[in-house]
Amino acid sequence: MRALRIHAGPTALAHLQREGLQPSAVGIIPGAAGGPKGLILGPLDRFLFGQWLPRGGHSVDLVGASIGAWRMATACLPDPVAAFERLERDYIAQAYEVEPGRRRPLPEHVSEAFARNLRDFFGPHLPGLLQHPRYRLHIVTTRGRHLLHREGPWRTAAGYAAAFVANVAHRRAMGAWLERVVFSAPSAASPGVGGLPALPFDPSDYRTRQVPLDAGNFMPALQASCSIPFVLRAVHDIPGAPPGAYWDGGITDYHLHLRWRPERGLVLYPHFQRQVIPGWLDKGLRWRHRPTSALDRTIVLAPDPAWVRSLPNGKLPDRTDFERYGHHLSERMRVWQTAVREAQRLVDEFAGWLEQPDPSRVEPL
Repeated sequence: MRALRIHAGPTALAHLQREGLQPSAVGIIPGAAGGPKGLILGPLDRFLFGQWLPRGGHSVDLVGASIGAWRMATACLPDPVAAFERLERDYIAQAYEVEPGRRRPLPEHVSEAFARNLRDFFGPHLPGLLQHPRYRLHIVTTRGRHLLHREGPWRTAAGYAAAFVANVAHRRAMGAWLERVVFSAPSAASPGVGGLPALPFDPSDYRTRQVPLDAGNFMPALQASCSIPFVLRAVHDIPGAPPGAYWDGGITDYHLHLRWRPERGLVLYPHFQRQVIPGWLDKGLRWRHRPTSALDRTIVLAPDPAWVRSLPNGKLPDRTDFERYGHHLSERMRVWQTAVREAQRLVDEFAGWLEQPDPSRVEPL
């Protein structure tokens, strides 16, 4: 295996050594925030949801933030392979008008265009998506509190500065400014509390609310989960949820470093790197990049860093490419398409490993 690396927590590693990996053993699939980096996982998504997981016939919790939420919702569509192909095409082709004298498009413009894209992409399929017979969808968003309860130029800047300082002191302290709100589809019909489906993770690690996901709030919830502060506008007052401003789910849960419930089975995590970073504001806090007992049952499928260096520009696609290529849309599209095409190697190597599991190829997280 030259492109793919497999990492596993202690419990997951012991399982792989004993039994290899069967679809029926996997009960949770997370989808991380990370913008264009998520494109590299498209071929794996098509393989997992189009070929491999259907062999199990069991229920699986899909938990996503930001582009990860978009990916997990896409998996619930009637033809997931075709849907993932469209997601890839649409994402790569996105382009926004930049006003003269500005380096970035206006957040209002990005939000309006993104809302239209979501309606076109998911609108015709909402009933089936929300009542999927096997997949239980959970969309993670971030709700502002106090100064961040409403969006505004000075309020947003000051509120996120305060959240950053609080987070450095202690991750829980950030809950004074930003809380995790999870929208769960009714297909997640395992026993819960107060009529809500049970979450597949223990939410006591951080200030958390849970809200039913339905046809009236699916679009704003998914848009909120993808709304990067200062890049898109916050989504205000989502139907059925507490009032306030909602932003990207990756702020509270960048890579979904959550305490997954052991009774749900193994966690299979297609990811674009080995590290599972708790929150967006933890990116520069390297001591929070280490694995914890929360990942004991997690299997991470990640690209090998050496293989990543062989891609165009020596890296995964990311948001800096929008400014790097500016108005040269065709060149950015070519570079991203090349990276995604090369990512088929991840699928080929994972499929080969599934046929002949070699525990020596699995590294500890």
